[in-house]
Amino acid sequence: MVKTVNEAFSIFLRDYVNLDPHETQRARSSRDWLLSQIHLFSDKDTNFPRLYSEKDISFGSFARRTKKRPLDDIDMMIVLSAESGIYHEFTDRIEIYVSESAYKLKALCFDNTTTLSSRKVINKFISLLKQVPQYEKADIKRNMEAATLNLKSYPWTFDLVPCFFTQKDWLNRDYYLIPDGQGHWKKTDPRIDRQRVNDINQLHDGNVLSVIRLMKYWNRRPTMPSIYSYLIENMILDFYSTQYTKASGYVDLEVPKVLQYIQSSIFHPVNDPKGMQGNINHLSREEQDKISKRAYSDYLRSLEARALEEKGEHKLSIAKWSEIFGWNFPAYT
Repeated sequence: MVKTVNEAFSIFLRDYVNLDPHETQRARSSRDWLLSQIHLFSDKDTNFPRLYSEKDISFGSFARRTKKRPLDDIDMMIVLSAESGIYHEFTDRIEIYVSESAYKLKALCFDNTTTLSSRKVINKFISLLKQVPQYEKADIKRNMEAATLNLKSYPWTFDLVPCFFTQKDWLNRDYYLIPDGQGHWKKTDPRIDRQRVNDINQLHDGNVLSVIRLMKYWNRRPTMPSIYSYLIENMILDFYSTQYTKASGYVDLEVPKVLQYIQSSIFHPVNDPKGMQGNINHLSREEQDKISKRAYSDYLRSLEARALEEKGEHKLSIAKWSEIFGWNFPAYT
């Protein structure tokens, strides 16, 4: 039975927003199992590049604990040994140059060069993924930056990104070099994203993650164009990074504040927290307008819902929240 707004949100988060704990554990086990299979690739193919497995890293919203239902993909970065190779950074790409002794990597270079092709590296991964037990399908991702793998025993897709780990530069920073979709490479560092989420969440007594997942659910409703998952996550983190008042454990108290922030901030640049991609807000002005209008109208609804709850009108308040979050939001019973 649902008699209060708090009960409604608790059930909604449990059954429709947050990942099921048992499924989460199963997903982590499947990720670890797949990693163990990938670590056997060099035994199956003597021409498979040498791995640098201690630097493997999980990334994406599942790793950051900001993933909402459904659990449809798991992201992993698989690190290869550069074997004394070097890289050069251009304005639009990074090129990796393979050493003469690294014959396994030389086989994956652009024709008649020692410049490593990220597409050939991905395709090499795909050829070995087809030998993994329970294999169903492996392909190159549409953005040409990863290999995707489906296994018969799991409903989620694995996005596998072959990459390299750099030595520290003159700023004492190291990076992961991942495919750029054009055959070359680009920098990233998922450690920064993960640390930022953890730091801001802890600053607010662990209450930000639920807000992020809830607002991602709101974002996917067919009432407006969708904000990219990584973009809305960072917008919410930007908001809470400047809030001196800690986020409440009652998520409905946070929704009006976040909607008001999105309504205005969707028009502004959102900087990549890693300092590598610049502005990550690539929405068109038309999309921004529609998102802003929806955020504002739902902001007004959320204020009305809060006012009704404060008057003890839980049935009417719950009905108003369902206008924001849709039919899956529990009804008053």
